[in-house]
Amino acid sequence: MSSMLEEVVEGVEPLPSVVSVMAGVKPAILLSLDVGTSGVRAALFNDSGSEITGAQVNNRRDFASVPDFTELEAEAIVEQVAETIDDLLAKSLHTAGRIELIAISCFWHSLVGIDSLGRATTPLLTWADTRAAEMAKNLRSQFPECEIHSRTGCRFHPSYWPAKLQWLKKERGEAFKTTRCWLGLAEYISLRLFGETATSVSMASATGLFNQRSCNWDWELVEELGISTETLPKIGVPKTHLKDDFAVRWPPLAEARLCAVVGDGAANNIGGGCSQRDKIALMVGTSGAMRVLYEGEPPEQLLPELWCYRADRARVVVGGALSDGGGLYRWLTDSLALDDSATTIEDQLGAMEADAHGLTVLPFWSGERSTGWSPDARGGIFGLTQQTKPIELVRAALEAISYRFALIAKSLETMAPQATIVATGNALRSSPVWMQIIADVLGRPIVLSEVREASTRGAALLALEAAGKIGSIEEVAIPVEAVFEPDMLKHTRYQQGLRRQQEIYERLLGNR
Repeated sequence: MSSMLEEVVEGVEPLPSVVSVMAGVKPAILLSLDVGTSGVRAALFNDSGSEITGAQVNNRRDFASVPDFTELEAEAIVEQVAETIDDLLAKSLHTAGRIELIAISCFWHSLVGIDSLGRATTPLLTWADTRAAEMAKNLRSQFPECEIHSRTGCRFHPSYWPAKLQWLKKERGEAFKTTRCWLGLAEYISLRLFGETATSVSMASATGLFNQRSCNWDWELVEELGISTETLPKIGVPKTHLKDDFAVRWPPLAEARLCAVVGDGAANNIGGGCSQRDKIALMVGTSGAMRVLYEGEPPEQLLPELWCYRADRARVVVGGALSDGGGLYRWLTDSLALDDSATTIEDQLGAMEADAHGLTVLPFWSGERSTGWSPDARGGIFGLTQQTKPIELVRAALEAISYRFALIAKSLETMAPQATIVATGNALRSSPVWMQIIADVLGRPIVLSEVREASTRGAALLALEAAGKIGSIEEVAIPVEAVFEPDMLKHTRYQQGLRRQQEIYERLLGNR
């Protein structure tokens, strides 16, 4: 086990320059992986940050066997990552260059234990797991949450490690005792492919145990929670190559080294061109988020509605997250057995007037994070009648999620006043109607980025910057695909819907 926890150094040294005049020297390229709750994506990039045409693979996870994705099997995801790399390298496009670098973007907040042999002792708990709600409430009563929030950037909530670890200790006591190290999914993948368990600053920053200012574990909190310091991974990006068996499996990657591991939210901002305070990234995938990323220190006073994590040691990302986004849309269309033709659903949604269904939805099927952070929130639909149509439920849910985004946007005004809102994420790209709803609810234009896989691209840019291949992530321009202008008459109508939602929220959840 000690070899797995060897200290590593944050960052990487620039790669030796390529003598381009030498005949036969191939250009350097990079492999970027994005591991999300909906699947695994991989792509190749050249050393200036441009995606290589045709060198992309998107392997979606089958949620038919994963009803709520609160628990996932880490080993199954590693297998899917490996199969995705197989599929990408089978395209033979890498022969045009030599793959020198590997970058990984991975979803935040996951937790899995491993034993002394590196075997998983627990399932992978995701951000959607709300079973630790009671533990989160207990922590709020035991600790000064405002102070902890300021230090770690995280509230006490079931999505973060402090509550998860307490739940595992109580409910999975034997597994807890046999655990020798706690990892997130990114670290588990790194262990399997590279033989390292180190966690990057970015991944550690979203655990709830990380001090955003010292860029290290918050040892005071760790001690107060009774967590063994030996069970936390070292912080740093490992300068490492693939393990021998994977190097044999993938000869084009035998000399490539892991260069950057970043949380998917930070990678999404960077890949979507939102790396300064003048732009806010709006992302809807399985979940949803609005984030501001900038170079500098964490805010002196962090609003209770928001969280603060890091992209790396130099860059902070502040925002709010919703546990329900595209996942709720899919759950409704599947559960209501609506016509699976996206065009048909989109046409029906677009034909409806703003807030005309008489429904109020609390979109907390997977619990609530921003803005109220209620540990035990659940979804609800109010105003149902025998005349309510299934498509109206879907429209009401899309509007309800948009209301939650409006509350996050209001809180982010303190960080990024009048910033341009840039939309990323495939859930929004596939529904222009939803894009327009969000623009109307916010009363602000929404710019749709032309980048289709922002997290994959963001991880690549961060790795290329760290390796000295590009001067800065801000150098690469992001083209705009479309702009959705708000209808201010609909905005006024939606303000009434937002007030209704907040009234019901306060009655049911306000004092929890």
